[in-house]
Amino acid sequence: MSPHATGRRRVHRSVTTGLPLALAAALVAAGTAEASSSGEAHVTRTATLGDIPLGAFSNALLPGSVDNDRGVDLGGIGSDIYPAGRKGEYWTVTDRGPNGQIKVDGKKRRTFPVPGFDPAIVKIRVSGDAVKVIDAIPVTTSSGKAVTGLSNQAGRDEAPYSYDAKTALSYNPNGLDTEGIVRAADGSFWLVDEYGPSLVHVSAHGKVLTRYVPEGLNLTGTDYPVVEGLPSVFLHRKTNRGFEGLALLPDGDLVLALQSPLSLPDGDASRTTRLLRFSPRKKAVTAEYAYRFDPVNVVDPSEDDTSELKISSIVAVGGDRLLVEERTDKAARLEEVKLDHRSDILGGAYDDTTSPSLEQLDDPAAAGVPVLGKRLVVDLNTVTGVPLKIEGIARVDHDTLALINDNDFGMTDGAGAFDAQGRLVDSGIETTLVYVRLPKGL
Repeated sequence: MSPHATGRRRVHRSVTTGLPLALAAALVAAGTAEASSSGEAHVTRTATLGDIPLGAFSNALLPGSVDNDRGVDLGGIGSDIYPAGRKGEYWTVTDRGPNGQIKVDGKKRRTFPVPGFDPAIVKIRVSGDAVKVIDAIPVTTSSGKAVTGLSNQAGRDEAPYSYDAKTALSYNPNGLDTEGIVRAADGSFWLVDEYGPSLVHVSAHGKVLTRYVPEGLNLTGTDYPVVEGLPSVFLHRKTNRGFEGLALLPDGDLVLALQSPLSLPDGDASRTTRLLRFSPRKKAVTAEYAYRFDPVNVVDPSEDDTSELKISSIVAVGGDRLLVEERTDKAARLEEVKLDHRSDILGGAYDDTTSPSLEQLDDPAAAGVPVLGKRLVVDLNTVTGVPLKIEGIARVDHDTLALINDNDFGMTDGAGAFDAQGRLVDSGIETTLVYVRLPKGL
């Protein structure tokens, strides 16, 4: 039992846990990709996470948290990935848990089939063609309770419902829709969240230390400290499109990426989203940048809906340089940008709800907005063996990236996601990690 919280345990290596065999079982093989002999980017290795019952996983961390996992296995750990120090080992983070959408009377309802699920920080090891869970830390409140992944605020977040969308669930102000993760030098973690949107500082043992949210959010009733330290304009994030990317710069600063353009007025037609720079030392935002997506049919030739553009991962690659993933659910490209103090728009006109807004400008640069410059590093659509919906990227070395997908816990939308007994009809999509070699490096 962990010494820091009664009734709360961490999942350790299988030789010491005594957990159900399913948690330590050999994982499903995916086959190692052949290295390409050409000078193009190529997959050099593929590994897959095996089936771990979600109830067994969750209850090993917080006993009694899940009474019915509805046949769902551990998934969603591909929300982000960060090197853990040893070769082949990474910290990952789940998102808010299994969730989907079902239409009722023509309106979509957000479902939470396993409402007791608690987002977790999960340490993995790539071993051959398998991804193995070697450690896990539950994200908890100040008093050691599960934060859960449930929606925070009525009227702002989607109303939560049961697996069949028939029963309304309670909102939870502690709830986090966790996405990006980095680990600080002191062993604590930083996460980003889509609800607030938020930047969340978490202790090495998983306790939320501080949640930074936009000014004016008025989030009350939490069992941990909340600081309104982010620009108020971020209150206009689109639903389910808050912060998703997070990077740790060499100087210790953090960079947060907004997944999609703000809803000013709606964001659906905009190609301009925003990044924030945050100083943990100052505990304050120190810069803001405008980031411009490529046209959607450049990112994804099969797509014509601009609102499908998203940033899901950002990675520090030296100095003030970042690798930024632009994607849809079917395609992705990696761009390199350099943060420049001349591109800082923090505190300017576009941090207010001015008209036209930054998001409404057809050509921000022509309007005098200093948009970050970028260069294409790799078009993942051209790399055979890369799974869809990549959300986590880590730099392995100068030439290699580790990429991991979000498999959504095997869930799909619609009433057919569960059978007549309320058990998951699994999508068959597995959590898969691939190594990609870049011929020109980073």
